[in-house]
Amino acid sequence: MKLILKNIFFAVLFVFISNTISAQKFTTHAVKRGESLEAIAKQYKVSQEDILTYNKELKKNKPLIKSTILVIPLDPQKVQEIVKTKTKPRTTTKKEESPAQEQPIGFTSYKVSKKETLYGIAKRFHITEELIKKYNPALYSSPLKKKMVLRIPKYKRVKPTEIEINEDDFETYLVSAKDTRWSIAHKYGITIDSLLVLNPRLSKNNTHLSEGSELKLPKIAGSSLGEQQVQLYTSYTVPAGQTFYSLEKKFGYTSKELTDLNPEIKERGGLKEGMILRIPEKKVNTGIVNTDNFNFYVVKPKQTEFSLTRKLGVSYRELLSLNPDLKDGLKAGMVLKLPKNKTGDFEVKNSLVLDKMNLLDSIAVGNTSKILFLLPFRLDKVDVSNKQDAIKKISSRNDLKYSLGLYSGALVALDSLKKLGVTVEVKTLDNQLDLQKTKDILNAENLGDYSAVIGPIDGASLKEVCSQANRRNVPVVAPFPVKNNMGHNNVFFSYPSDEIQRERMLTYLESKVEDENIIIIADGDNKPIEGKIVARFPEAKIVEIKEEKKNVAINIEKLTALFSQETVNWVFVETANPKLISSVSSILNSINTKDVIVKMFTTNRNKGFENDVISNVHLSNLNFTYPSAYKEVSNNSFVKQYRKRFGDTPDKYAVRGFDLTYDILLKLAYKNDLFAVSKVIGSTEYNGNGFNYIKKGNQGYYNNVSYIMSYDDMRIKQIKEEE
Repeated sequence: MKLILKNIFFAVLFVFISNTISAQKFTTHAVKRGESLEAIAKQYKVSQEDILTYNKELKKNKPLIKSTILVIPLDPQKVQEIVKTKTKPRTTTKKEESPAQEQPIGFTSYKVSKKETLYGIAKRFHITEELIKKYNPALYSSPLKKKMVLRIPKYKRVKPTEIEINEDDFETYLVSAKDTRWSIAHKYGITIDSLLVLNPRLSKNNTHLSEGSELKLPKIAGSSLGEQQVQLYTSYTVPAGQTFYSLEKKFGYTSKELTDLNPEIKERGGLKEGMILRIPEKKVNTGIVNTDNFNFYVVKPKQTEFSLTRKLGVSYRELLSLNPDLKDGLKAGMVLKLPKNKTGDFEVKNSLVLDKMNLLDSIAVGNTSKILFLLPFRLDKVDVSNKQDAIKKISSRNDLKYSLGLYSGALVALDSLKKLGVTVEVKTLDNQLDLQKTKDILNAENLGDYSAVIGPIDGASLKEVCSQANRRNVPVVAPFPVKNNMGHNNVFFSYPSDEIQRERMLTYLESKVEDENIIIIADGDNKPIEGKIVARFPEAKIVEIKEEKKNVAINIEKLTALFSQETVNWVFVETANPKLISSVSSILNSINTKDVIVKMFTTNRNKGFENDVISNVHLSNLNFTYPSAYKEVSNNSFVKQYRKRFGDTPDKYAVRGFDLTYDILLKLAYKNDLFAVSKVIGSTEYNGNGFNYIKKGNQGYYNNVSYIMSYDDMRIKQIKEEE
């Protein structure tokens, strides 16, 4: 790798102090065993507050950790004296006097809002909590309260001055792909705040580090300067008709940069044919692909530089700086590197930029796929000749309800695909919800002939199918949630997990929260969920639930006392107990008035919420909101087609059967390799379900599409993220 020599600049910091400021120097100090902050402050003739200012992760009156490297601000007039002190034992024990407190130039009034803290207010006005207390003595005896009016002292702000850093005490560090601010600070034994002081160009609003950027850090004891970097140049002869625009496009340097490097251009009045220019060579890292800091895009045929930069949201110069091979022209199949923070007209999946694709326009009619449906139709338990008995068995068994619903929707999907000219061979077998029956079927079938297997729905049978199909590199699609860990990378979990749905819900609410009063009602089985909610909303209030055997009880008086009339109340209900849900929703509905506004939420709408004892009127009044794997279906073409074929309205299992089958078969019609297709196809969405499979190591592919649903005026509607 070619190394580039760069000038090392002194960092410029901004500080605000009350007296006249002169050029400030810094040095570093490695903490020795038993040293205290007071002793170090005396040694360098600075106050403890000065050291704490530049090493904010330290705590006053807390012991220091040996070998921690502190950044010490120095008064230039004392530098020589301190150098002598370092080489000569100190003989004085005179206690350093604390500097006099600066007097305020005036005061401003500030009204305390709900949930504000003294720490937050002090940070807002760039003063200490002690100063606020000093001018508001009531705070010494009583806590901060909403609507309290505080006197905030104002201080003279002095113009910032340049602060020099003693170059001999520091070295330049080149950021690598895997570096983080914490890892670098830990390596050098300094705090994050010290890292920011030494490198003021680092953002204080995010933790991003650019690969290849340089940081100024204290020399590690016993270390030496690393190998110098050297800037290399190439010579370029200007041809006839050359312009600065074409040069910038070719090499990525502006006319000013080229003129500064080649004064001859200015002397001769511009670019001249035959002129030999010095062009700095770009530093190119051809090593490991770094998916942490970059996305990647595969150039498609007939794409132009203009259309590509517009699509990707980057300038051509940015593209060229990251992809030097572009100077030889854009070619189909090139893999271009893009910054992570760029957002254009594209979707990113596994760090690969995807083109928006309509699968209906991309199918290859010549592709023929073969699908195996392996579901528990329980023909061993159902007497099809006895209609009444068959109906009774079907209505009483969930496995039959799931399988028949799924398969009925799949049949409508197959009809739709046939009209599109897609050829599919289908085989359907009944595994009877039995592991041994599943093994017998697999022994009789050649799984290598299939493009995919859909089912089974029970964990034990699904794991067996995954194991045998994996040997033949055949994908297996799990149509419903399964708890068993399959342990194979060929399984597609089509149903988004509870955790994925919960994360979507909490992220959405976190983006919407303002000053809501948040209350959590969670039973014993859901205490871990309660903890996750509190982690997102630390000010949330917890409701105590008394649980005795199967009975649960809530103190209504204590619950009512938690509600606010001044702001909207958000109540999380985390339980699978239908009696508790019914009781809580009834209580909340009675509290919900014009004066007290209550909204009810859950991060997991399980079967407990579907019980008949729960009032949908109450849920609607409370604007009940929850995450869901599917959304409600309108009276669309699929519903009409389903009614025409089966004479009934499709339930959510039939909708899922259509969407899942349609999605899998369209992808196979595009390319008869579900593994390969899942890498390049992003989100797809149909009637009530969406799919976007993300591979997780060797654990398989997980669908991460879910929805936020809400009761509104006795209807259930989908909430868009932007709402």
